[in-house]
Amino acid sequence: MDTKPYLEPRESTDKVDIYHVEDGQLSDSSEEYDAIEETEPGKRVWWICMTASVGGFLFGYDTGVISAVLVSLGTALGGKALTSGEQELITSITSGGAFIGALVAGLTGDKMGRKFAIYLGCVVFVLGAIIQAAAYSLVQMTIGRLIVGFGVGSAAMIIPLYIGELAPARYRGRLIVFDNLFVAGGQFIAYALGAGFTEIPQGWRYMVGLGALPAIVLAAVLPLCPESPRHLVSHRKVDEAKKVLHQIFPQATLEMVDNKIKLIQASLEISTGILSDRSIWWQLKQLFCVPANARALFTACAVMAISQLGGFNTLMYYSSTLFALVGFNKPVAVSLVVGGTNFLFGFACFFTLDRFGRRIILLITVMGMALSLTIAAIAFHWIPVSRDLVLEAQGINWAGVLLLVTIIFYVGFFAAGVAPVAWVGTELLPHEVRALGTMINTLTCWGCNIIIASTFLSMMKSMTPSGAFGFYAGICGTGWVFIFFCYPEVHGMPLELVREVYTHGFGVKHAKKMQKGLKATRNGRVVRV
Repeated sequence: MDTKPYLEPRESTDKVDIYHVEDGQLSDSSEEYDAIEETEPGKRVWWICMTASVGGFLFGYDTGVISAVLVSLGTALGGKALTSGEQELITSITSGGAFIGALVAGLTGDKMGRKFAIYLGCVVFVLGAIIQAAAYSLVQMTIGRLIVGFGVGSAAMIIPLYIGELAPARYRGRLIVFDNLFVAGGQFIAYALGAGFTEIPQGWRYMVGLGALPAIVLAAVLPLCPESPRHLVSHRKVDEAKKVLHQIFPQATLEMVDNKIKLIQASLEISTGILSDRSIWWQLKQLFCVPANARALFTACAVMAISQLGGFNTLMYYSSTLFALVGFNKPVAVSLVVGGTNFLFGFACFFTLDRFGRRIILLITVMGMALSLTIAAIAFHWIPVSRDLVLEAQGINWAGVLLLVTIIFYVGFFAAGVAPVAWVGTELLPHEVRALGTMINTLTCWGCNIIIASTFLSMMKSMTPSGAFGFYAGICGTGWVFIFFCYPEVHGMPLELVREVYTHGFGVKHAKKMQKGLKATRNGRVVRV
């Protein structure tokens, strides 16, 4: 059977051709192509993904450390305490830098390779950490935070993409969750160090300076990791790609490896082949003008927006400020509870994502987030806080305790669901636009992050705390409706087959049919190793 899909060019308004895939073509490919996915992956792929996930630690550490820094700065910057607007500035500027860093990583990820963007992120992160630690003015601190953002954005964009392209299909979700676990671990370590350094004079300098260490570690161990096999094939480095596949699937036969290479090549040929010969403009047209690609991108970005606009980062950035507001005497120490919950419940997703799938986990956890935030909004009604965000009572009352409990539940639901699945969304995008689509998905992350970081304190003042948390609950509720109607289940599918899902609208029903077909095929196949 001819394994090359038929390509029908669509008319275009300029010289850049746009191609689309006829429905069902990839699923008709020879089933031997997928046989390599049925062999047992080697331990090396787990170590590679864990090593790359150190980049997630950069993201997490910086997100967590600013919470303790805000309550520790005092008058260290310019001899005066920071206003709410200035706090929002040094918090949100990192998200702005990450937005730019993700953009640069996305534009260079296909041309220069996935690892190049990670190296670049490490270098600028170290530079930014040093500038922050040496800052004595708001301007210096702002510049340092901006530069750190460049590195965070680069790492956050490219690492889930890199892991997703290396990972075996049946473990892809779990391996990408490694990155999210390292993000949560970075946040927890930042909270722990913040609690320790808060009582030390100028301790915040040690907090931000130590952020350079994971970047140095990642740059040192990255040479041990190979380039993505799909990226190598797209640049005609087939022999190198075969070596990487042998590392990932050590029990695979030469025929299995050759067939996997053919499947990757067929996937590339669907959109006329080699990515390195195509301009960014061509890729943008493929991404936005091909309906199936646009639907996949919209789905991934929508879930990412839910994860960021649903309120979680208000806790990561401002948890110490928030807990001080409601009456806790040791707000940085209380924030450890949030960081610990986030880290521990990430393991719940690690063990369930590839077993039960993305869709059901999202439906359960996003609903839990919405309910938790609703209760938090009600609890705030009974906490006497002035319009200037000053507690008008001594100590903490029952509503403050209820608020802490609901926040713990909210963080647990977030960490077990939308937090990692938002980054797994890269699997929905076809290879020829995956790097660019991942960049846009990451830009969605940081764009929404900027909105949250720069408006939270202002929203608390203008809408009241109850209004702000009710607003976040509404976003989660709306997100649940979108997931129910528009998020297909693709766990366990090879990346080369996922693209077919979106040739049938948002593909929720078609994905179910494909899952049944894949299960039947696997149950009837005997793999000879």
